[in-house]
Amino acid sequence: MKQIFLELADHAIAQLRGGEVLLVNFAGEETDFVRFNRAQVRQPMSVRQAQLTLSLIESGRRNNVTVTLSGDPSQDRARVADAIGALRAELDALPADPYLLYATEATASDREDRGRLPSPAEAVEQITAAARGTDLVGLLASGPIYRGFANSFGSRHWHAVDASLLDWSLYHAADKAVKCAWATSRWDAAELARRIDEGRAQLVHLAKPARTIDPGEYRVYLAPAAVDELTQMLNWGGVSAKAQRTKQSCLQKLVDGEATLSPLVSVREDTAGGLAPAFDEAGFTRPPSVALIEQGRHAGSLVSPRTAKEYGIETNGAGEDEAMQSMAMDGGLLPESHALSALDTGLAIGNLHYLNFSDRPGGRITGLTRFATFWVEQGKIVAPVNVMRFDDTLYRMLGSNLEALTREPQWTMDTRTYGARSVQTSRVPGALLARMAFTL
Repeated sequence: MKQIFLELADHAIAQLRGGEVLLVNFAGEETDFVRFNRAQVRQPMSVRQAQLTLSLIESGRRNNVTVTLSGDPSQDRARVADAIGALRAELDALPADPYLLYATEATASDREDRGRLPSPAEAVEQITAAARGTDLVGLLASGPIYRGFANSFGSRHWHAVDASLLDWSLYHAADKAVKCAWATSRWDAAELARRIDEGRAQLVHLAKPARTIDPGEYRVYLAPAAVDELTQMLNWGGVSAKAQRTKQSCLQKLVDGEATLSPLVSVREDTAGGLAPAFDEAGFTRPPSVALIEQGRHAGSLVSPRTAKEYGIETNGAGEDEAMQSMAMDGGLLPESHALSALDTGLAIGNLHYLNFSDRPGGRITGLTRFATFWVEQGKIVAPVNVMRFDDTLYRMLGSNLEALTREPQWTMDTRTYGARSVQTSRVPGALLARMAFTL
């Protein structure tokens, strides 16, 4: 796909007139999808797709269009030429954009991370064998993902990464299930079997009579998947420079120095360790790492080109939503295998869902427990727990009440595949909390 992108980018730029500027963004994938039900294949399919987004700029005005590519070179060249003509015809009618900013230096990069992915047949054989005897329901998405950028100033960037994501649940009955996910660029049948067996072991506990726990505060262990759900809330403006400048960040108290998180908490945008490209849609390069929280204190923010232009600051290649694409949270000292014994008595929560802010300025979040949540006594699982609602602040959950983080952060991919596979990733540990507040 690299050659398709480069040839079409050159063709598009050749259409320019006078003082026109063109930004060209490419997105593509070659993905094998397999849906599973009762540990058997329900629906297999393969997708090969590519899109070119063209941004024509002149005199501070900008017009965009996305062209879906057919794979036929002559047809795609004609589509691109027609698209630029249509953009040009509309450009004079558009107002100038006062916050328009794009890279004007000629830069280049080429990242090709080829992993070790299974063929669809190999993946199906290994998944069905490992899950035999269970009601595994899930989706496998596997294959290369491509991104590219070019502009009329001479920049050329290419990004190709291999990745597989298996997102699945092992069902016991009704809404009782163990939710799991495994993302990798190096497929390993033994690791797959280990993870499925790990979930299978929890099914034994789901068969026990469920308990309903009264509202109140409880000692809690949040598995990495639950911590991931919690920290993803920071992408709702939490680490955004624009939100912080306009006092709308859920971390505003942290930014203003009015509150702190635990010294155990350090969060960064880890482009070098993720799947997202090291360039943005305006042609600016992203640094390998951007510190956002260091030892519980505000350390930085994600700055899009528009925010940079508006406030006279430097962009660090963030997208317009100024959300993390490659979130990484440092681990701690607690071995994950010792998490339940460290919890002793309390709730072990595998997943959270339906999260929202109940008080954004105060960093207060509400949501529900999901799937495998257990009551634990003396480090042993006693019974599954019916769904509960929590309502607590980041300054307690990741601050005053945080006792420990597990030392083995888990890497996962965003499960969204609507329209195209996401390249957003995260790496987070589990968390042991002295108290967490539950309201229902």
